[in-house]
Amino acid sequence: QVQLVESGGGLVQAGGSLRLSCAASGITSSINLMGWYRQAPGNQRELVAAITRSSVANSADSVKGRFTISRDNAKNTVYLQMNSLKPEDTAVYYCWVVTNWGKAYWGQGTQVTVSS
Repeated sequence: QVQLVESGGGLVQAGGSLRLSCAASGITSSINLMGWYRQAPGNQRELVAAITRSSVANSADSVKGRFTISRDNAKNTVYLQMNSLKPEDTAVYYCWVVTNWGKAYWGQGTQVTVSS
């Protein structure tokens, strides 16, 4: 089992920055992929960014150049640095990990609200 605890969401004005953190506990040695999804009201959950254990990262086109994903394997933590935030970035952000055997775990979600 893997447990995920997210932090760092909140309310920010357009153009501002936030940093999300997600700390994993449990069988953390089994974690391969870590990442962030988001879901805005009325929309499907979408992948924002993901990063492998060896720190190969990818992100959605909508956030490229503004969001940066990183991870600290020693701390079993993944981060999402969000800069130049836009109102359309408003959503609940979910931490997500996938283990070596393909099982996915989700965090409880953290609200990010960007005001115009």
